[in-house]
Amino acid sequence: MSSKSLVTIKGIKEGLLFVLDDEAPLTEVIQDLTYKLEHTHSQFLTGPLVHVFVRLGKRSATEETKQSLIESFSARGNLIVQSIESDPIEAEPVLAAAASGMKTFTGIVRSGQTLHHDGNMLLIGDVNPGGTVTSTGNILVLGSLRGLAHAGIGGNHEAVIAASHLRPTQLRIADIVSRPPDEWGFEEAFMEFAYLHEGVMEIDKLSRLHRIRPQLGMSKGE
Repeated sequence: MSSKSLVTIKGIKEGLLFVLDDEAPLTEVIQDLTYKLEHTHSQFLTGPLVHVFVRLGKRSATEETKQSLIESFSARGNLIVQSIESDPIEAEPVLAAAASGMKTFTGIVRSGQTLHHDGNMLLIGDVNPGGTVTSTGNILVLGSLRGLAHAGIGGNHEAVIAASHLRPTQLRIADIVSRPPDEWGFEEAFMEFAYLHEGVMEIDKLSRLHRIRPQLGMSKGE
């Protein structure tokens, strides 16, 4: 066994949080996890059903990775895996470029409240269900977007809506309304954005923003 601990176990309100090293090979991480489950932490983990949440750091949450981890936890019948997630991607340079010239707001847009800006908007906070954010330009939410967002008011079909956690009640860009969120196909903890493609609203990972809206990316001289 490596002397370096590759798995950190933390008690949280919902159960146990397992934080895995994202630089070591997965085989070594699973070896360390198995050792803790069967030896060093076996007494601590013995008892009634415990909900387990796994954070992978920057490691991708592939199906193969998930299956390997689930098999490790299943050896102890009282550990119930609730989620296996990668960390949200960092605000990359492309995100910084997209935010260029934005008006910044901080706080929470609560149910019944509306926040509007003529131009690009950056909200550092959350939009709760029943809350609304509107903008004539782009909307970026560094937080949870669980209410309604309307970007590109006035007919700007090139506008985008992005959020750290994109689970809105409705999205609108220009005059196009989004499909229901349960049809998007994303369940992981990706930062996502909405955009229009041939008159249809699409949802994708924020890491692809520079490919889909290259005008928002960094210039070659930067």
